[in-house]
Amino acid sequence: MTASNGIFALIVVAAAAFFSYNVQRLVGYLRVGRLDDSRWNDVPHRIWNLVTIGVFQRKIFRDAVAGPMHAAIFWGFCVLSAGTVEFLAAGIVPGFSFARFMPQWAFRFYMGNQDLWGALVIGAVAFALWRRLTHRVKRLQGAETHANDPLFILSWIGALMVTMFLAESFHMVAHAESATPFYRPISFALATMLTWVPVGAAEVIHAVSWWAHGLLVLGFLNYLPYSKHLHVVASLPNVYLSNTSGPGQVGVMQSMDLEADVEQFGAKDIEQLSWKSLMDGFACTECGRCTAVCPANITGKLLSPRKIIVNVRERLETRAPAVLMADGSGPVADDRLLLDGFITEQELWACTTCRACVQECPVSIDHVSVILEMRRNLVLSESRFPEEVVPAFESMEQRGSPWAFDPGERGKWSDGMHIPTMAELAERGETADLLYFVGCMGSFDERAKKTTVAFAKIMQAAGVNFAILGREEKCNGDPARRMGNEYLYQMLARENVETLAKYKVRTIVTACPHCMHQLGSEYPQFGGNYDVIHHSTFIEHLMAQGRVPLRQDLHEAVSTFTYHDSCYLGRYNQIYDAPRETLKRALPVVNLVEMPRSGDRGLCCGAGGGRMWMEENEGRRINAERADEALATGAQAVAVACPFCMTMLNDSISSRDAAIPVYDIAEVVAERLA
Repeated sequence: MTASNGIFALIVVAAAAFFSYNVQRLVGYLRVGRLDDSRWNDVPHRIWNLVTIGVFQRKIFRDAVAGPMHAAIFWGFCVLSAGTVEFLAAGIVPGFSFARFMPQWAFRFYMGNQDLWGALVIGAVAFALWRRLTHRVKRLQGAETHANDPLFILSWIGALMVTMFLAESFHMVAHAESATPFYRPISFALATMLTWVPVGAAEVIHAVSWWAHGLLVLGFLNYLPYSKHLHVVASLPNVYLSNTSGPGQVGVMQSMDLEADVEQFGAKDIEQLSWKSLMDGFACTECGRCTAVCPANITGKLLSPRKIIVNVRERLETRAPAVLMADGSGPVADDRLLLDGFITEQELWACTTCRACVQECPVSIDHVSVILEMRRNLVLSESRFPEEVVPAFESMEQRGSPWAFDPGERGKWSDGMHIPTMAELAERGETADLLYFVGCMGSFDERAKKTTVAFAKIMQAAGVNFAILGREEKCNGDPARRMGNEYLYQMLARENVETLAKYKVRTIVTACPHCMHQLGSEYPQFGGNYDVIHHSTFIEHLMAQGRVPLRQDLHEAVSTFTYHDSCYLGRYNQIYDAPRETLKRALPVVNLVEMPRSGDRGLCCGAGGGRMWMEENEGRRINAERADEALATGAQAVAVACPFCMTMLNDSISSRDAAIPVYDIAEVVAERLA
């Protein structure tokens, strides 16, 4: 070993030790958060997410411009990491090479890929720098972003690639007898163009480039923990540990132990967030995809999902050192709490919980869980919530509905339809094949009741044996839980579970995606395990079986429909095709046109997350934004599959001069019943 090798070895050891220290420091920060044991189950599913989302960059490619660019850099780093290992080993052990352990063909393939991917990374970096310097991409802007860090990192990566090629090319110039195009074709081509450089000079340039590359590699490694580009090492573990794409049901809020002896509920500071939510802060790339699709931000509200996650990391980095030093010798923590100090309640209440931010995040961050935990704290620990939600809270507690209707009126919509209640069937010793859980809007709202009746008629025409709960049904609790009132939610959920258990209900159908999500995905937390089917899926299934008798003698003009995707049906339950197939089967002549934002990119109607009961005084109304998009398609009618979406879109569209009708898919089918 030469003196040069010895010096390099010492530098490598020091760099590795410092990086190890930072890894332990950051992992230690995560211990500040509360426990979350839901991250270690279903290993095959997690590996699948890691491979498809993490390695193959599935979500990155949702952006047709930045996606390929970022993927090229990421995959290039993966491939070049092997070369970096060989480079560092050779710097310590003279003459070290993977050629000693690999067949010649495999070594040639490996070396050739080093050149190929190095060139691709240079191209991608050049494009990224050009784009940032010449195009002010809106989603990359924001006061919470570290605007200069990406430029610095991209330049650093570019320097890494340039020094790699310089070192290899000038080594070939200095040792022309051993140079071959089969191993490093691009480096060989560069060396061919540099043959005019004297051998001695080539040796010097090679040595300088080699040392520059080595120091850049080790410096880059140790800069990451202090940069937003920590996601380079944090994103893959974050994807593996995330639940945003499963395993289990997505979008499920964790239950709270309301009997626990705690001073506060929900999250006011980082100690009350889960360690996984804190890790999301490390994984955030600040790419802004989340904020770019947030309906609140799009319409001028203060909320930025990216800012929420960036604030979590900022607060963690100021608070964790003081918390972890039990003897009080740590640095003085920032006096500002996460709530109010970094994140305002105005931001928190603007969220519709549509999960568009979660859907778009390329590293599987869950922004909504942080927002809802902080809402819980506002409501349960501090009694801070919009004044207009008070009647909804009181009515849910007293009447089992967000609206002040008499519970005895729940089944009035079915007068004359001869639909039995579960109680009536039980008295006769009979049972139903399934329960129709109508929901509050379907029971009380005059417009939504038309959907309720239409769906019931379809089931009757198809010969389905179903029943309803009538006055025994209560609100599923979704508005209470999403607005942070976990006490009220659990009261309603447990009462509903008790009622359903009394009738041994196992299969439920509902026209409300919010009811579907609660009954099917979150009620298992309280012992309620049911097969819950949304009416769009159920109708499509019945029609596919030929059980829905439709009139065939229709001579109507071509009907042009556009369909609005409900967030709780789509992004929460992955149901996109069934409503569209139902429309196509129901309409003998139909032209279904899509809005620009549709499917899993659909824009929220603005009602979710309890926003149905809150005033929208900031910015533009979200339902107006969506209504404009629907009208711009030129469609003659809008189809929906959610009573909340029906109300929001109908209210906005009906106020326009060019008003078009809004129908639930059940109404479209019921109109054509034979």
